[in-house]
Order: sequence, then structure tokens, then C-alpha cells
Amino acid sequence: MMNRSALAALFAVLTVLGAACSSAEEAPDEIVLMTHGSFAVSEGVLEAFTSETGVAVTVLESADAGTMVNQAILTKDNPVADVLYGIDNTFLSRAVDEALFLAYEAANIDLVPSTLHAAGNFATPIDVGDVCVNLDPAGFDALGLEAPTRLTDFADPAYRGVFVVEDPSTSSPGLSFLLSTIARFGEDGDYPWQAYWTDLVANDVQIVAGWEQAYYGEFSGGSGEGERPAVVSYATSPVAEVYYGELEAAPTTMIEDGCFRQIEYAGILSGTTAETTAQQLVDFLLTRTFQEDIPLNMFVFPANSEAILPDVFIEYATVPADPVLMDPSVIEENRDRWLSEWAAIVR
Repeated sequence: MMNRSALAALFAVLTVLGAACSSAEEAPDEIVLMTHGSFAVSEGVLEAFTSETGVAVTVLESADAGTMVNQAILTKDNPVADVLYGIDNTFLSRAVDEALFLAYEAANIDLVPSTLHAAGNFATPIDVGDVCVNLDPAGFDALGLEAPTRLTDFADPAYRGVFVVEDPSTSSPGLSFLLSTIARFGEDGDYPWQAYWTDLVANDVQIVAGWEQAYYGEFSGGSGEGERPAVVSYATSPVAEVYYGELEAAPTTMIEDGCFRQIEYAGILSGTTAETTAQQLVDFLLTRTFQEDIPLNMFVFPANSEAILPDVFIEYATVPADPVLMDPSVIEENRDRWLSEWAAIVR
């Protein structure tokens, strides 16, 4: 018969073995990454994560970042994914207030500039870009107009009907542009942002649901098939035109007035049943394997400062000297009111 010490030792061993078996049984075969419709990655990149962990990555795409966040909040008690990637600084505070994410300090976070970090470690910065007005110089030439250089130009009757923007209630770049106009014109004074938008509406600004419709459907420049030579897009959109068109010069340009600094994050959804694997996936998104794949697929800058940029980015990308930065808590405090005021103006 075993003595108490031997029984205790045996129980401890059996407990450890049982936990190990349980852990092995609970290890998932796949993990779901929820993201926006602009997500793109090269073949073999996500497979590298599978090779390292044995876990396949299933990508669940939503139409736009705003739609994606709404869906994640509505399903947070029974989440449809484990990790969410593509939430930006315009929506981040809302997600944190809704307790959407688990806190996690990612590996390699020290390689990310501190200006990109999110408070509380509830989200990990993955990429950064600037939402700016893009122009089609040839389109303005055809209209006999000088290309605009300032946001106020789009309120000038001479530029009537040239501008297409995204709806800020459904589009991340659309919300970024609205916030940039609020920062640029303010809420008081002789010409507040509400007056600016009133003038835009009077000047036949076109408002569409999302970026793809704006850029590819209504914009006349680059890959667009529309008739409007100005669109809210990204500072790096001209790089994409050069790269995909195999061109020596960009057919589009951008203006720096009112550019909004957009940071995209990844977060572990609080209802995940695969928290450890979700942590591994967030870590992977900050590795050079994923980070160096970002520029020529999503045309934004990687957050990891050690990631090497492709030559076309170095040569053609413009980094605005003074982009608009707004505290996520200020956005969260005022977003609903600003959107309501905006909707009343554009109806």
C-alpha cells in the first residue's frame, strides 16, 4: 500500500498529465481572423504561421472597418472569430469600451514606435497610413482647372462636382476624413466644420458607402472608372498605381492639407476559446514575415520599425509632414454627436 507521500506524488503526476492531454485536445485546428475588405496577403504568408503552429488561419472578411467593428460588437457574446485585425484609431475606444478585446502585450511590441501604441495593451498596432485627398491631374486638366491644393478649394464653386468622399458612418477612411475636417476647421469660429460640409454639399460633393466604390467606381484617376478627379483615399495610393501599372511616374497625386494619421490594430476577441493560439497569431502579425508583406498588398506602412520597405515605397510614397492626430478618447466622446450633425447636413 502506498503511503501518503507516494499517493500525493502520483496524484500530482496524474494531474499534470491530465492537463497536458486536455490542453492537447483543446488545441484548435484553425483560428479565425476577422478583418476588413481591403485585407490582402501574399500566398504562403499565413501558411508560414500554420507551419510554425500547426493551426490553419481562416480569414473572415467584412465590407469595411466600421461594419467589421459593428459585427464584432453585436456577436461579442458568441464571437465569429478569435482575432480582429484592421480596427483603427477612429473606432478603437469604442471597442475597448465594449470590452471587445483581451489585454495582451505582443512579442516585438518594443520594435513598434511608442506613438503607435494603444493604451492598456488591448490592441496591437500592425500598420500605419495617412488618409488624404487624392487627385487626378489629367482630369483637372480636362476640366480646365488647376489641381486643388487645400481642402477649402473643394468648397469653391469653380470646383463644383469634382469630389467624391466616403460615408463616415460606414467607412473608415470616410470617418478619418470627417475627423480631419473637424480638426482642420474646428467647431467654433467664422468657418467651423459644419459650414465647410454645408458648402461641400452645395458644391455637389458625392458621398458613397465605401472606399472601393469611391476609388474604383467614381474617381477618374489611376484605376478608377468614374468622372470625378478628387477622392478621399490614402497617401500611398499613388504608389499602388505605379506598382500595378508598372509605371515610371504616378498618374495620381495627393494633397497634404487635412491628411489624417490612421493606425490599424489587431486585438484578441474576448470570447475566443483559443486564447493562446490567438496570442501567437497576434505575435505573428508583428513578425517581419507578415510586416514586410504589408506594403505591396495593403499599401500602408508596417508598424515594426525593423521591417524593410520595398524600393517602390521608398521612391514614391509621400509621408505627410503634419498629419492630423486625434486622441481616440476624444473621438469616442464625440463620434456619435459628430456623425449626427454630419448626417443632418448632408441629407
